[in-house]
Amino acid sequence: MNPLACLWISWQARQRPAISFAALAFCTAVVSQQPSANRPDGDAPQVRPGGDTTVVTRGRQAFSFPAANLDAESRAMFDGGSLIFRRDWLATPRSTASGDPTVGSGLGPHFNERSCSGCHSLDGRGAPHRAGDLHRRFIADQPFALLFRLSVAGADGKPQPEPRYGNQFSNAAIAGVRPEGEVHVSYTELPGRFDDGTPYSLRQPRYRFSKLAFGPMHPQTVVSPRIAPHLPGVGLLEAISEGDIEQNARDQARRPDAIKGVVSRVSDPYAGQVVGRFGWKASAGSLQHQTALAFHADMGLTSEHFAHEDCTPKQVDCLRARRSQGDKAISAVLAAPVEIDHDTLGQVVAYQATLAVPAQRNPENLAVRQGQALFAQAQCSACHRPAYTTAKGYGPALSRQRIYPYADLLLHDMGKGLADGGLHGKAGLLGTRDTQGPRNASNSTDATRGNQWRTPPLWGIGLIPEVNGHPFLLHDGRARGTLEAILWHGGEAAAARQKVLAMSRSEREALVLFVNSL
Repeated sequence: MNPLACLWISWQARQRPAISFAALAFCTAVVSQQPSANRPDGDAPQVRPGGDTTVVTRGRQAFSFPAANLDAESRAMFDGGSLIFRRDWLATPRSTASGDPTVGSGLGPHFNERSCSGCHSLDGRGAPHRAGDLHRRFIADQPFALLFRLSVAGADGKPQPEPRYGNQFSNAAIAGVRPEGEVHVSYTELPGRFDDGTPYSLRQPRYRFSKLAFGPMHPQTVVSPRIAPHLPGVGLLEAISEGDIEQNARDQARRPDAIKGVVSRVSDPYAGQVVGRFGWKASAGSLQHQTALAFHADMGLTSEHFAHEDCTPKQVDCLRARRSQGDKAISAVLAAPVEIDHDTLGQVVAYQATLAVPAQRNPENLAVRQGQALFAQAQCSACHRPAYTTAKGYGPALSRQRIYPYADLLLHDMGKGLADGGLHGKAGLLGTRDTQGPRNASNSTDATRGNQWRTPPLWGIGLIPEVNGHPFLLHDGRARGTLEAILWHGGEAAAARQKVLAMSRSEREALVLFVNSL
């Protein structure tokens, strides 16, 4: 079968759930077996960054294929999780059984999106505000994949939710409840020059809140923007052993330069006291935690460890909200089962965990190879560690895979240019970061400061424009491509940035070509 035909089938399957996902699974096998210069017979490391999970594909559906090595049972779980991931949630009673697997109930009272795929479009990366684009917007020209965490320092110095608006700002709400307000994004251009005189410009974002429904925010509120990242390979990241992440910190502690990543240690309600590895601040240790938090914070959907809606005492309409157009008051509903039960959460987690990593493109290209050498020379690989072998115990598809995510999963000081100005607790549940856990690595942290960010994986980064139609990178989408993202690096990465500034135009192009090939 022609791989392009397979991609058409996969698109149809996601637009029309009635089409069998068996066709998608079959096409995945066909595409992954197509002869290609990008996949020689040998296991060339950069060519198969996800090990046996890797698929050779690109285009709009490049992030949406199941891992190439899934068995039939795992593919069935993948298909079921995909339907839930794309499900639109409505503000209807939990007891409502519409029979439509594409619709769920229990949305809100406040929310930012109606579905997981609303932020992670095509399993990819969200975009910051784009004026005039009203697709899936609930308030005209409002961001939807760019979320805003809020916090203030408590009396003990630890971060607490903003007293009127809670942990996360929500610009949408169900009927009868006021949205918290609107967000406005603007940019200031910051000009600069490479050492060869070539000019460049970076854009500094500015965020302003208006139409605040519950009064002004606390004057010392810390606003931390978060863009939805692309998802392929997250299951493989979870399968990296804690020992490997801790070893990254020990190795960096011995370096003579400024690179000194720290381990994030968190209290994960599903995994216990663990090393954090998910989220822009490495503030969740498991996919279960990260996913349940997203259901709760982004859509107002409750689950086992997030059993109550995030309504502050000032939000009376939220507290009194009815979950339906019937006669169930919020007090009665809170006693009912949660909206995301154990099995539903498990299916969505399994789906995300087994999204395939796309193969590298053009690894034999001479410019790509030159860029790889320059990447190492600039010490980029000190934080973006290329390779791991995943641990046992994560199922046959994910265990013992040789993978190339290009990330150390540590927290690094990235300088004041990227700082969001405050202290953060775990995963948006501010003030609950573990302070008593074991200390097995030479570098560790009990609280994440505004200038600290987790090193994100680089695999798939060059396909974001194909999948999502935009080039925007970094935690808030400020960078208009790979080179701008590099130029925003400061703090521990300042020396690497200087090496890039000193490169010639052809060297810079080769570096970007390599990163975008991953």
